[in-house]
Amino acid sequence: MKIIAVIPARYASTRFPAKLMQDLGGKTVILRTYEAAVATNLFDDVFVVTDSDLIYNEIISHNGKAIMSIKEHESGSDRIAEAVEYIDADIIINVQGDEPFINKPPLEQIIEAFKQDTAKKIDLASLMFEIKDKSEIENPNNVKVITDQDGFALYFSRSVIPFPREENVGVRYMKHIGIYAFRKQALLDFAKLPMLSLEASEKLEQLRYLEYGKRIKMIETSHGSIGIDTPEDLEKARRLV
Repeated sequence: MKIIAVIPARYASTRFPAKLMQDLGGKTVILRTYEAAVATNLFDDVFVVTDSDLIYNEIISHNGKAIMSIKEHESGSDRIAEAVEYIDADIIINVQGDEPFINKPPLEQIIEAFKQDTAKKIDLASLMFEIKDKSEIENPNNVKVITDQDGFALYFSRSVIPFPREENVGVRYMKHIGIYAFRKQALLDFAKLPMLSLEASEKLEQLRYLEYGKRIKMIETSHGSIGIDTPEDLEKARRLV
């Protein structure tokens, strides 16, 4: 099973423009993310996929591998699908470009899920972890996920799901971490399918997979992610390098 990592990297960002090219302890955020993915030794190859000459040249000039997007894309999945169409791979793992502190154990968990999936019931796999703080649960920037008894996603939302109409029934609130692993065909299928109303409403690309009947295996982890979405996040990250 050939496994590659792909890091979609847009230069523009609504909340923090050019964040991937910001300095983080003497290296750019995107270069640190790329090097961290390579250093896990979990992947047969690692690529950055970008719409930016600056980001492309940043990776290439440090002997990394980068691919320029040909088209404009609505989502990271679309960008990755274009890039990997002619790359030999069975499983593609989407690593977020703004998460330079990659935890190896959760990635190992995702890879193991595919290795155990001999019946090929999993189209995608992703990560979640439990949150208990009320403000965290109610924060629309934290995407919540609910699953069936076998750990397959039923729905993702920025809203509180499930709604606590009845409390003290043992409900756990799970936050989605945006690391995905795809079977290549599921990813190529996604890129050909039009956006439907749920994805458009919540602005969550993973809902497109569910709306078209793809199965997303959710894997619980205790390892939260450290993303850089704001200048304040960058300052926190600088204290960690």
